[in-house]
Amino acid sequence: MQTLDLIIIFGYLIGITLFGIFYSGKQETTEDYFVGDRNVPWWAIAASIVATETSTITFISVPGIAFAKGGNFEFLQLVFGYILGRVVISLLFIPMYFKGELFTVYQLLGDRFGEKVKMLASSLFVIMRNIADGIRLLLTAIVLAAVYVAFVPDANQNTIVIASIILLGLVMIIFTFFGGMEAVIWVEVVQLGIYIGGAIAAAWVIVNQIDGGMSRVWELGAQYDKFKFLDFSLNFTKTYTFWGGLIGGCFLTMSTHGTDQYLVQRYLCTDKPSSASFALLTSGAVVLGQFIGFLFIGVLLFAFYQPFNLPEYSLIGTEGSKLAATFPFTGGDKVFPDFITKNMPTGLSGLVVAAIFAAALSSSLNSIAATAVNDLYKPFAKDKSDKNLLKIASILTVVVGIIQIVVAIALKDAAASALSQALAVAGLINGPILGVFLVGTFIKKANQTCALIAMITSISLMLYIYFGTKIAFPWYPVIGSLTTLIVAFLASLVFSNKEVES
Repeated sequence: MQTLDLIIIFGYLIGITLFGIFYSGKQETTEDYFVGDRNVPWWAIAASIVATETSTITFISVPGIAFAKGGNFEFLQLVFGYILGRVVISLLFIPMYFKGELFTVYQLLGDRFGEKVKMLASSLFVIMRNIADGIRLLLTAIVLAAVYVAFVPDANQNTIVIASIILLGLVMIIFTFFGGMEAVIWVEVVQLGIYIGGAIAAAWVIVNQIDGGMSRVWELGAQYDKFKFLDFSLNFTKTYTFWGGLIGGCFLTMSTHGTDQYLVQRYLCTDKPSSASFALLTSGAVVLGQFIGFLFIGVLLFAFYQPFNLPEYSLIGTEGSKLAATFPFTGGDKVFPDFITKNMPTGLSGLVVAAIFAAALSSSLNSIAATAVNDLYKPFAKDKSDKNLLKIASILTVVVGIIQIVVAIALKDAAASALSQALAVAGLINGPILGVFLVGTFIKKANQTCALIAMITSISLMLYIYFGTKIAFPWYPVIGSLTTLIVAFLASLVFSNKEVES
C-alpha cells in the first residue's frame, strides 16, 4: 500500500464525519433524530437495509467461508431463509408498525402486554446489539491495523488493533451524534455503492493475478467442490444445511428484520407500510446477489493463494492437527484483508479498505439510544420535555459508542469466526423476542405474566443450548421463538383470567 491509499482511506473517514455534522442542524426533535421525520424514500431505506445487513462481517468473513478447506456455497441456503423471512415480515409485522406513530418496535409489546415485557425485550436488544456491533467494529479495526502494519512492519499488532478500534469508534460516534438516524441512512446509501464497487474492483484484480484466469478458477472450484450449495441433511449440529438455512434463516430474519429495532427503525422512517415492504423485499434480492459475489471472491482467493499446494494442507482436520481450515491463515477473517493490503494496486487498495470501513460504520448507536430513551427512560420520566429527551438521546449515543469500543477490545483475541459469533448472538436473544411478538399476534388469551414466564424460560433454554450443546446457530431463533410461543400458550391456560398490573 502507498500514500495514495492512506489519503483515500482517511479521506473517507473524514468525509462521513463531516457528513454527519452537516445534518446536525436538522435534528430539532426526537422524531427528527430517531425516524428522520418519516419522509425518507423507499429506495434509500432498501439500500440502508442492505448496508446494515451485510456489513464488514460479510465483506471479510464470507470470502473466508468459501476459501476454507471443505468450504463452498452452502452458506447461500441461509440466504434462502432470509428471503422467505422478508415475505413473512411484509405480510405479518409491517402493517402493525404503521398503526400508530412508533419510535421503537418494542412499544407494540408495551401496548399488548405492559411495560415489563416491553422493557425486558428492549434490554435484550440493547445487550445483543452492543455485542454484535462490538464484533463488527473489531473486524474493521483488524483491517485498519493491517494497513498500518503494511507501512510500519515493526509496529506492535496488538497496540495498533486497539488504536484502530478507538479511532473507528470515534468516527462512528461523531457522525451519529450530530446527524441522527437520517444521516445514518444516507451514509449507508453511499456506503453501499462504495463497498459494492470495492468488491467488484477486488474481484477483477484477483482474477488478473491468477495464472490461467477464470478458466483456472472454474477448474479449481469444480475440483475442490467449491460451488456446492445444497445439503438436504437434517443435521442440527451442522451450520449450513437446506432445512437449517430455510427454516432457521427465515426465523432469524423474522427476528432481526421484524423485531429488532436496529432494522425496524428504518421502516419507521418511511411514510407508509407499502414503501417499507417494497424496500425490505428489494433488499432481499440485492443481498442474495451480494452473498453470491462474496462467496465467489473466496473461490478466487483460493485459486490465488493455492493452499492445497502446501504439504501441511493435507493435515487439516486430522486428529491432533491444530491447523485452521483456512490455512495458511489462522482464520477466515484474515484471508481477504491479507490480499487487499499486500496485493492490490495503489489506489484500488485504498478504495477497497474504504469499502470495508463503509460496511463497518453502519451505526446502531441511534437505534440503541432510541430504545433506551423511549422504552427504558421515558416511562420513568413522563414529565420530561421533548428537548430534554433529545439531549438524553445524544448523550446515550456517545455512551453506547464507548461501550461498543470496549466490547471490541475485550473480544480482540477471540479465535472463532466473527460471522458465526455475530449470528449466534443475534439468534440467541432475538429468538425469545420474536417469540413474544408471535405470542401477541396469535395467542389472544396470553397476558403479561404469560409473556414474562415464556421469555424467561426461552432465554434460559437458549443459554443452555449456546453453552452446553453443539446445535448450530441457524436453529437458535427457531428454538427460542417456538419455546416462547409454546410456554406462553401453556401459561395462558393458567394465568389468562388473572389481572396483572402493567
